[in-house]
Amino acid sequence: MKRRRFLTGAGTLAGLAGAGTLASPLAAPALAQGKRELKMVTAWPRGFPGLGTAAERLARAIAEATEGKIAVKVHAAGELVSAREIFEVVASGAIDLYHGPDYYFTDKSKAFHFFTTVPFGMTAGEMDAWIYEGGGQKLWDDLSGGFGVKPFLAGNSGVQAFGWFKKEIKTAGDFRDVRFRVSGLGGEVLRQFGVEAVTLPPNDILTALQSDVIDAAEWVGPWNDLALGFHRVAKNYYFPGVLEPSAAICCGFNRKLWDGLAAGHKRIIAEVIAADNSRMQAEFAAGNNEALHTLHKEHGIKPKILSDDVVRQLGIAAAQVVADVGNTDDMTKKVYESFIRFRKKAMAWSNVANQAVLAARQLSFKYGG
Repeated sequence: MKRRRFLTGAGTLAGLAGAGTLASPLAAPALAQGKRELKMVTAWPRGFPGLGTAAERLARAIAEATEGKIAVKVHAAGELVSAREIFEVVASGAIDLYHGPDYYFTDKSKAFHFFTTVPFGMTAGEMDAWIYEGGGQKLWDDLSGGFGVKPFLAGNSGVQAFGWFKKEIKTAGDFRDVRFRVSGLGGEVLRQFGVEAVTLPPNDILTALQSDVIDAAEWVGPWNDLALGFHRVAKNYYFPGVLEPSAAICCGFNRKLWDGLAAGHKRIIAEVIAADNSRMQAEFAAGNNEALHTLHKEHGIKPKILSDDVVRQLGIAAAQVVADVGNTDDMTKKVYESFIRFRKKAMAWSNVANQAVLAARQLSFKYGG
């Protein structure tokens, strides 16, 4: 861990202790009449559509499913700690659980990229299959458990947009000198084309676009992007979202706390989180449907598709970036190799199933009103 990062984290933990948030690094949750109150920190603004609201819904569901035996108090990003510090405070035991994307924590291990998304990686359904049935959960448990965290797949925003641009992107050369707000390994891929990759929290993106601090931005997709108002400034909305073909969300518990829960409560909580994983995916699909319609009909935004040549060049660069990251160390290599094996088989099935059906629906014939 870099010295600056360590000092930041140490200051955060000391501040929490001083404020009375915890009595010791591994303080037990509050107890009252046999009930436990857990603290959740999130990577999202309070009430943010689909993400902040999912964390709050999950907290309510845990309380309801345990008949009030386990209550969860949600703290949005910045209320106790920043979005980038949520893993650290949960790992330490200062906070009980977090809700956010694990690729925010790659300063601890590059392997965390694969448990959120990588460029040209897997769709939400494929990620579910890898985690639940393809050995991904065991690898994730081993990785996060080494830091004192028990991870669960808690949602996915699905296929994302490539991004909003003030100018058109017709060739790969048009990326040069573009200041682009972009997350994860997508930034590393675009740097190969001369992009200046910038990291900004969601609430700062529109202001940065308006003031020409950045020239382009990606966040999630139509539902969230419409809420943030990017269409007011940048008019070129590009797809496909190959930099983030999905984005898995983690609900991570302090491992000692999790291990100390009753077996029945563990089962209930795990099932509640799995249910909300599916619920978030459905919510994003419905939200994106409506928001894309609104962007087109009310704001004149028509999605643009990057050329095959641009996408192919991005794919070549992405393959090298992901392979380099995947071979960082032994643990990351194990995760990378499992991910790649599963992706290969998933693509074979997708090509003859999902992709074939999508192509068939585009054929010229009347269907419905």
